[in-house]
Amino acid sequence: MSTRGGAWSLLPGKPELMSLARSPRHDLVAGVTVAIVALPLALGFGIASGLGAAAGLVTAIVAGAVAAVFGGSSLQVSGPTGAMTVVLVPIVAVHGPAGVLTVGLMAGVLLIGLALARAGRYMRYVPVPVVEGFTLGIAGVIALQQIPAALGVPTPHGEQIALVAVRAVADFAGHPNWRAVALSVGVALVMLVGGRWRPKVPFSLIAVVAATLVVWAADLPVARIGALPSTLPLPSLGFLDPSTLTALVPSAVAVAALAALESLLSATVADAMSIDEHHDPDKELFGQGLANLVTPLFGGVPATAAIARTAVNVRAGARSRLAALSHALVLAVIVFTAAPLVGAIPIAALAGVLLATAIRMVEVGAVLALLRSTRSDALVLVLTAVTTLALDLVTAVIVGLVVAGGLALRTIAGTARLEQVDLDHSHHAQEEQALLAEHIVAYRLDGPLFFAAAYRFLLELTEIADVKVVILRMSRVSTIDATGALVLRDVIGRLEHRGIAVLVSGVKPGHERVLDALGLATRLGDLGRVFASTPEAIEHARVLLHQHDDC
Repeated sequence: MSTRGGAWSLLPGKPELMSLARSPRHDLVAGVTVAIVALPLALGFGIASGLGAAAGLVTAIVAGAVAAVFGGSSLQVSGPTGAMTVVLVPIVAVHGPAGVLTVGLMAGVLLIGLALARAGRYMRYVPVPVVEGFTLGIAGVIALQQIPAALGVPTPHGEQIALVAVRAVADFAGHPNWRAVALSVGVALVMLVGGRWRPKVPFSLIAVVAATLVVWAADLPVARIGALPSTLPLPSLGFLDPSTLTALVPSAVAVAALAALESLLSATVADAMSIDEHHDPDKELFGQGLANLVTPLFGGVPATAAIARTAVNVRAGARSRLAALSHALVLAVIVFTAAPLVGAIPIAALAGVLLATAIRMVEVGAVLALLRSTRSDALVLVLTAVTTLALDLVTAVIVGLVVAGGLALRTIAGTARLEQVDLDHSHHAQEEQALLAEHIVAYRLDGPLFFAAAYRFLLELTEIADVKVVILRMSRVSTIDATGALVLRDVIGRLEHRGIAVLVSGVKPGHERVLDALGLATRLGDLGRVFASTPEAIEHARVLLHQHDDC
């Protein structure tokens, strides 16, 4: 962690730079391994985003290098991802490729703003059912997106992924293309079966190479990637149209939110897989922001950290950010030296890669565990997944967070209790005990006294009868908000209107401020009815009862 203050603390410091020389051999081997895995994914996600395979490669190279240098995790690998593709497809449909590049630029600015605001720590509050729900939904969307390419038919027009997939199936029924089906299914099976047999072997690249050789040897008439540039394009802002900025703000917010969430989740996974790695969430946001700010200048799509590639990086023995940086350099070399070969890859083979990736995204054990855990967790997971499929990812996350928050509040509110307690009269005379038992009642408030639970107390306390003094013991109140204080003031007012004196004991210092703001603590204090302990309140209750009897 850097000791520099302000924005300077987000830049790489001496420890990050020195770590590059920690274990270069391991890092270079890991970088090559990740590049082999990342190549077909970058091509596939570029095509799936609507900007083409070249855009996917550019993103993996530029964003991968920038995020590796400036990010907050030493083991993170960034580039195009399936989750980001899901968000980008509707943007391409409405605003075209220029809209996607503009959104990436704007998202980069937003991410840097989040980093400067030190917002990284708040991402940890996203509930696991929401994360698993949108991951499940994303996997479904990615799989549906690959249906046209896997069936070898042109992608039908439309924004609703499920309808597009149905139309593709109808087109396939009219003009079957079994070659494309065989290629996509074959690649997916090789990846899934081979991955279980030898997890460290890059079966995605092996399957794609095998499919390309089969197509070349048999001269099969299937769609291929086509020509790719042999160099990176020069940076340019020619795509930027100031008149579209306002319309693209919601999309930029969605891309920035997804990039932040996925990157920080991936960094957390990297920490868990390593021994002594601890990421800096604000630096990670800053690195992703710079990556998304720079990548569109070269024609790349918005990027984020990739959990699958990060996991491969860690398993391959990466020790520092040199591994992710070398992965980007290896991909650049491939572009410069083997662009024609890459352009010969069948699109159906890449569809198989993404189908297998979608299946791998779903952790069946984790999903089943959440479905079995509680009804609330199951509801949030299913609702988030279905909303992702039916609407969009950002709406799904918002819906998931709102529902999860509401259910959590209901659970917390259920822990609040109002309980009548016995008074300790061991030091009183017998007649005084009878007097206390007859006219004084004490209630203990346990748990949070806030808007979701306060009105239960109103109903219970206002039903008190045949007493002259009520003691409210508040030492076990964990939190109190303005609604809870207002309800408490209303309860006390109603009881006093019926001639019942209300004494309060054990108010915590942190809660006095809320009660003071509403004038409750001041009024009770002026009446001498606020006490540090319950025994003091009991003594005062006896005084009040004697005064009442004397009258």
